[in-house]
Amino acid sequence: MKIKLFLPAVLLMALATFPEVNAQKNSKPEKDIAIQLYSVRDKLSGFHNAPGKADPRYTQLLKELSRMGYTAVETADYNNGRFYNRTPQEFKKDVESAGMRVLSSHCTRSLTSDELASGDFTQALKWWDKCIADHKAAGMSYIVTPHLERPKTLKDLKTYCDYYNEIGKKCKASGIKYGYHNHAHEYRKVEDKAIMLDYMIENTDPEYVFFEMDVYWTVIGDRSPVDYFNKYPGRFSLLHIKDHREIGESGMVGFDVIFKNAHTAGVQHIIVEVENYSMPVEKSVKTSIDYLISAPFVKSSYR
Repeated sequence: MKIKLFLPAVLLMALATFPEVNAQKNSKPEKDIAIQLYSVRDKLSGFHNAPGKADPRYTQLLKELSRMGYTAVETADYNNGRFYNRTPQEFKKDVESAGMRVLSSHCTRSLTSDELASGDFTQALKWWDKCIADHKAAGMSYIVTPHLERPKTLKDLKTYCDYYNEIGKKCKASGIKYGYHNHAHEYRKVEDKAIMLDYMIENTDPEYVFFEMDVYWTVIGDRSPVDYFNKYPGRFSLLHIKDHREIGESGMVGFDVIFKNAHTAGVQHIIVEVENYSMPVEKSVKTSIDYLISAPFVKSSYR
């Protein structure tokens, strides 16, 4: 007995056009590239989000970033338990509805002068309990401390390293990884004895603390990213891909050799951050990802 299948005309039309849709989707090579939302800060600052009600311009911006090819976001606006004035659950839904995923967050709680002097992190770590829970609810895989002023003494720097180890332990217990993001001043010495970043890497436990290298600030700090990859293999889980303006436009940063040595660094994800624009914001972040998508030395994924 032969069984005839009768499909609705609408479904038949959809099947007929499916290859064409796929062809359009795959017209550009797909690469796993995140964006630090600080890159579009000028846009975000003009939006009026609220718990329970998102600004339509904000949701549209997220969709535009996804259409450009960005696959994930890193935040820079955790405040009072919210991300861009959205609850953790709402923010996760906002990003996923736009076709991306939530990857990481820049936030921190610095030590007070009394905490630094005493080495007692009790109150500080209570803040982190709430912070980590909120990031877990938002779907974060990584939390990154974005900045630390250069301490006056190695004793103070060691206290911060101990503090970061304790934060990392709490994050690991919740299934989140904790790291530190550099600028240029970390390549200067503390007490004229030890380079700040080197000391931090050597005095934090790789089980609890990774480093997010900002390749641009490393170059501005007069250092070679690849030299650090080789000196501290496996410690740089995330890379901030940045340039003096749009990525690949200045010629200051040797992106080809950086990416060719990413495996040594232990890179899992690359994140675009644009700080200085030479064109409108949307065009700037699109120009940056287009460069990376077209670059043959950038892999489709580092996971």
